[in-house]
Amino acid sequence: MRLAAYRKNGQSRIGVVENGSLRDLGAFPRDSVEFGRLADEVAAGTLRPGAAVDGVREPAIPAAPDARIICIGLNYAEHAREGGREPPDYPAFFFRIDTSLAPNGARVPVPEVSDKLDYEAELLIVIGRGGRMIPEDKALEHVFGYGVFNDISLRDYQRKGGQWTPGKNFDGTGIVGDEIVTPDEVPSGATGLGVRAILNGKTMQDANTDDMIFTVARSIAIVSEFMTLRPGDLIATGTPSGVGYARTPPVWMKPGDEIVVEVDRVGRISSVIG
Repeated sequence: MRLAAYRKNGQSRIGVVENGSLRDLGAFPRDSVEFGRLADEVAAGTLRPGAAVDGVREPAIPAAPDARIICIGLNYAEHAREGGREPPDYPAFFFRIDTSLAPNGARVPVPEVSDKLDYEAELLIVIGRGGRMIPEDKALEHVFGYGVFNDISLRDYQRKGGQWTPGKNFDGTGIVGDEIVTPDEVPSGATGLGVRAILNGKTMQDANTDDMIFTVARSIAIVSEFMTLRPGDLIATGTPSGVGYARTPPVWMKPGDEIVVEVDRVGRISSVIG
């Protein structure tokens, strides 16, 4: 099943994509409790799609207001090495706040304080069933679906201090795909999926989820060791090698650039800079 978040009359709504058209399912869940109910309906096969959504739809972020955005850094060995690090034994974690996110198609603002704007193509996990201390062999049972994420980063601000938080939380820099595919649409654990970033028509990143150091299941298990996951939480699984800062000379995105991120069988998102 493929679901899509969209906006209509100022409200975020959700629908199911069927044969190229979108059929409305109602208002997007307002919190993790409602998201959990949606996940239960999807799992039980009891969704009742309504009328088709006519016209061009405005993409929305498929996240409830209380969703947490947990990001994993250095989850591809070659990406760690291109930044001068050895592949880690434990993930690097950081969080994004809600104002740092923007929907598919949004223009990405160039901050006045920095021009070191870099792309990061990523697979996104959407949690459907919460929990704490989730065993790795049960973790995939907690997945609602998968999406596409562009973790656009301000590299100089990422390195100003000991934490990555500033460089990862500029307003409107985290582009979240409006579509979520349920686990039955992809291989178990979202393995074997191509992940690409394409800047102005040129492929800059081209890898596979099989290259991840920490798999989807392992990532969920590790996150749930230190926090209670809730339905609707998002986990960004990290980016592969080929980012702009590691190139010679560095490639920074500038006003007018188009950046596309693709994950095979999951989706494609596109944004223009500036």
